[in-house]
Amino acid sequence: MDFSSNIASQLNAGLIWPEGIVVITLLVILVGDLIGGRSFSRYLPYVTIAGLLISVIALVINWNSLDPVAFLGAFTGDNLSIIFRAIVALSTAVTILMSVRYVEQTGTSLAEFIAIMLTATLGGMFLSGASELVMVFISLEMLSISSYLMTGYMKRDPRSNEAALKYLLIGASSSAIFLYGVSLLYGLSGGETNLNAIAAELNNSTGESLGLAIALVFVIAGIAFKISAVPFHQWTPDVYEGSPTPVVAFLSVGSKAAGFALAIRLLVSVFSAVSVEWHFIFTALAILSMVLGNVVALAQTSMKRMLAYSSIAQAGFVMIGLIAGNTAGYSSMVFYLLIYLFMNLGAFAGVILFSLRTGSDKISDYSGLYQKDPLLTLVLSICLLSLGGIPPLAGFFGKIYLFWAGWQAGLYGLVLLALVTSVISLYYYIRVVKMMVVKEPQEMSEVVQNYPEINWTLPGMRPLQVGLVLSLVITSLAGILSNPLFTLANNSVSSSELLQSSIILNEQVSLRNIDGANR
Repeated sequence: MDFSSNIASQLNAGLIWPEGIVVITLLVILVGDLIGGRSFSRYLPYVTIAGLLISVIALVINWNSLDPVAFLGAFTGDNLSIIFRAIVALSTAVTILMSVRYVEQTGTSLAEFIAIMLTATLGGMFLSGASELVMVFISLEMLSISSYLMTGYMKRDPRSNEAALKYLLIGASSSAIFLYGVSLLYGLSGGETNLNAIAAELNNSTGESLGLAIALVFVIAGIAFKISAVPFHQWTPDVYEGSPTPVVAFLSVGSKAAGFALAIRLLVSVFSAVSVEWHFIFTALAILSMVLGNVVALAQTSMKRMLAYSSIAQAGFVMIGLIAGNTAGYSSMVFYLLIYLFMNLGAFAGVILFSLRTGSDKISDYSGLYQKDPLLTLVLSICLLSLGGIPPLAGFFGKIYLFWAGWQAGLYGLVLLALVTSVISLYYYIRVVKMMVVKEPQEMSEVVQNYPEINWTLPGMRPLQVGLVLSLVITSLAGILSNPLFTLANNSVSSSELLQSSIILNEQVSLRNIDGANR
């Protein structure tokens, strides 16, 4: 009895109940579609969203868990992982709201699409809490392979097939590089797979290690691919343009959030001995991402490609918090990803609705949209202006917190560059808003002139409308009511032993550098 209770306490399976609920939801979807057929298909989205929301509630119940370690140290359910897992689950829930009409109109199976998306969600959630090398890689591959399948889901569309092939080839190369870096960590630590044990072994070793430097470069390459950081961004514009728009929406938020969770957990713990080096590499990645993402976005004529380069630039902004390495930096990262969830998905929901009604993705075809669809124009305008950082919208406060954290950490040049590139980004966001709102009736595009009357009673249109309004309301109010969200983000960072020890280490390194400079 004592033995079984000891094993149960070490497994601590209650921490992964949220993922268990997602698995149950996935099984209900598959069995229901198999048995119920078309009569059950109308309930699929609502069953899925209910399961995801129950999973988020289970995450909230686990907040401030006294024992956040599960499965013999392979999984960590601390507050930080809870926040990232909630972002992944919520991004899937909002994406499914946007997907119903889109998938049905293409004539493909909605149940299969939802099943693959739930599998990707499981991978992202497990990746956000993984603290063991094998679990990290399995979770990463679960997320990646599901993403490849979703990218090529529209089998009859050549652009979707091309996007899936590009994503698969580049993603497979990235996974191989990441796996090689992870295998080096395994060897350098004497056969350890637990991240904390690896960190302890590497910190106890003396002298510089070429193997550790190579492992660092390879691991960062794998992480940079997942968060679309330059120069590992080559897949992003083509995949965003050719993939089904709901899939792109999920990749831009859920997959990116899981990538940043992996970056924090791996870099802060395992590579603490070379923190100066990885801070330098991420500084270079942030500079390249902000500059290239915002500058190239100026020249785009496709709405989805513009949002792709915007996503690259946003990753550069978020990296400022990671490089800062203080409580404010990590908190601002979490806060920005929370609000980015709704403002970016809101923009993609608007793009989905416009493409459903017109079949167009060209920015010029949005000209004069306000005359025909004020609600869609309002949602797109608010979300795009928030991405640009216009006050008092949520994106403004997110960038303020990130830039302030970077300034406090002494990243003056990086923050100034971020301010300049943020101003550049306003041009391509405001250009779309101006085209929709300011154009005279005679300047209306031919596509908008032939804009069909919307019928919200069609199957799948109501969920899309809910997604639009939800994104609009949260993006508008999250800026004004940013304090509770930032407090939540700050609490998740303050209660994380991993981040607090990293912050202390960074302060010690800074003090040593100051002492060395004074001497």
